[in-house]
Amino acid sequence: MSASAPRVLLLGFGAIGRQLVTLFDPSEFEVSAFVRDAAPHHERGTLGVSLYDDNLAELIDAHDIVVECAGVPAAKEHGPAVIASGKGLVLTSVGALADPDARRALLAGPGKVHVTSGAIGGFDLWAALAESNAADTVKIRTTKNAEALIQDWMNDDERAELENATEPFVLFSGRPADAIAKFPGNVNVSIALAWATRGRGASDDELLERSLERVTVELVASPKLVDTRHDIEVSGSAGTFSLVSESGPNPVNPKTSAITALSVAHTLRHALASL
Repeated sequence: MSASAPRVLLLGFGAIGRQLVTLFDPSEFEVSAFVRDAAPHHERGTLGVSLYDDNLAELIDAHDIVVECAGVPAAKEHGPAVIASGKGLVLTSVGALADPDARRALLAGPGKVHVTSGAIGGFDLWAALAESNAADTVKIRTTKNAEALIQDWMNDDERAELENATEPFVLFSGRPADAIAKFPGNVNVSIALAWATRGRGASDDELLERSLERVTVELVASPKLVDTRHDIEVSGSAGTFSLVSESGPNPVNPKTSAITALSVAHTLRHALASL
């Protein structure tokens, strides 16, 4: 591996992280990962990644950029330290930005957050509309496999409804912050959409706070569904614009979309190009 290859630190090495490293050319990056416990990952195979489970501050300092792919709680716990160190952070668990305290810490600098689009697209179109005040209504409907939406907080009746569903039904309807609180691993895309449509004219913190109040989210549970579907509609003075995507499952964890790792790789390359 070339000594000049950018040094990339992954926060987490689960389904997204493992798929992510398979997308890199062997000499493209020098990759390490910070995990809670390295032993199980060594048993599964490291895919050429150096694994660590302590001294995170030193690891951040030793790398050029950090990629978070460990979930909303980990993003909120470790992301602010990356930003405070002045390093760039590729944020996969965009739902962390729904929490006001985490949002302020992640957007405070001096490091920069690079928000991934995850399983949706059209960021350039949504941004163009929002920056021209032409995005009055922003809606996203996400349809996922019913059983994949079962959460630890659910009671037996709620779990049974998802396990025994025979027809699609609306499981949640509301704002992104409430959606991410209930389904932290399933609706990061709604926060990504709010980020894309935040517009301009104030700090990103203020803009995103307003945008989160404009976006409406609908989460539909569908039995035996394989591909996750996202229906986005943005309307305003320039017209009404829609985008539909159907994402296949991650090869390691079917509950995660395969496109997520591809989006992270794209965001990482662009982030490094801007350094």
